[in-house]
Amino acid sequence: MGKRFDLKVTAMAHGGEAIGRHDGKAIFVPYAIPGELVRVEITEDRPRYARARLIAVLKPSPARVTPACPHFGAGKCGGCQWQHIAYPVQARIKGLVVLDQFRRIGKFEEPPVLEPIPDETGWEYRNHALFHATPEGKLGFLQGASHTVYPVDECLIVHPLIGELYAALDMTYPELEVLELRVGTATGDLMLVFQARGEEPPSLQVDLPASVVQVRHDGAIAPLVGLDYITEVVRGREFRISATSFYQVNTHQAAQLVELVLAALDLSADETVLDAYCGVGLFTAFLSAEAGRVIGIEAHPASVADAQHNLTGAENVTILAGAVEEVLPSLDVSLDAAVLDPPRSGLAKEALDALVACAPQRIVYVSCDPATLARDARRMVRQGYTLQWVQPVDLFPQTYHIESVALLTKLE
Repeated sequence: MGKRFDLKVTAMAHGGEAIGRHDGKAIFVPYAIPGELVRVEITEDRPRYARARLIAVLKPSPARVTPACPHFGAGKCGGCQWQHIAYPVQARIKGLVVLDQFRRIGKFEEPPVLEPIPDETGWEYRNHALFHATPEGKLGFLQGASHTVYPVDECLIVHPLIGELYAALDMTYPELEVLELRVGTATGDLMLVFQARGEEPPSLQVDLPASVVQVRHDGAIAPLVGLDYITEVVRGREFRISATSFYQVNTHQAAQLVELVLAALDLSADETVLDAYCGVGLFTAFLSAEAGRVIGIEAHPASVADAQHNLTGAENVTILAGAVEEVLPSLDVSLDAAVLDPPRSGLAKEALDALVACAPQRIVYVSCDPATLARDARRMVRQGYTLQWVQPVDLFPQTYHIESVALLTKLE
């Protein structure tokens, strides 16, 4: 602990830290870039690896840039990890991280990972953001690997509508714990969603056309002003999104995901397709226009209600409520294709086994974690599928997070 030395950084780890080797041990260093020579100080020493803080950059990478945000850096806001890297290089590094995960975790010798699809600009993309309150009542984001709140006055990766809404807030509310701002980037809908230590709603004066919703500790939703949902438009189609429903954080790149899913499946009008973890019905809506029958499964009650609303009139769609690992094994159905968009933890074994039993010829797996995607892809290959390609899509510029879409096909 406290030991200092110079280190050649050679790669980027899944998690956002750069990696070098010293005395036969992997050293993880935040805020460094592969190819750099840096001076570091050990902060955590383990038998097989260590973590270090960056003291100085001795030979900087050509990709190193001055971070645009004053809140970026060690001991500050933990929302971004890569503002010190030029954005085009960020996207390329993410592709290499996905490749590494498929090699190390998935055990694929030559993973078919395609060049990442970058965001348009790398900035002002987030359509929702979660703020925490300091003991003094100021709003901010959590510091990296910490529960400490770092106050911020602006954020450069949120959509301008969120920036305007945040700047307009004038709050005195000691009971506040968290505040989420949600916007419809195409519709202009504005929403504040908050949770407080107490359940009594605060006094409100709202001068903006925004909805205000309180989430109680038992999960119940209490609309205080306006509606308990916003609307957003993707590829010309409007979606209702309730206060606690999940939806993709980057609306423009969500449309890219839809394009990739539809192109990969290449559905015909007589086919049956599963949309597991269907959320508010983003993929379901577009699948319904191309397939004969679509079965959506979703566990979150608010998302189920949204999906049912968003698919009103689609007679070939059935939305089933419940966990995929519980609902899918009970389905007596033969599938032609399937779309999976699970949480970061990936597929439960029961869900994967039930999916394979339904024998879809084509599986498109949308993932926000390349490690669990690589793991599940290997499991499917053992069950008779071939990994055709993996397409990284950058939904999260300035951070290490990355979305990927993978196509697996059943062997004849």
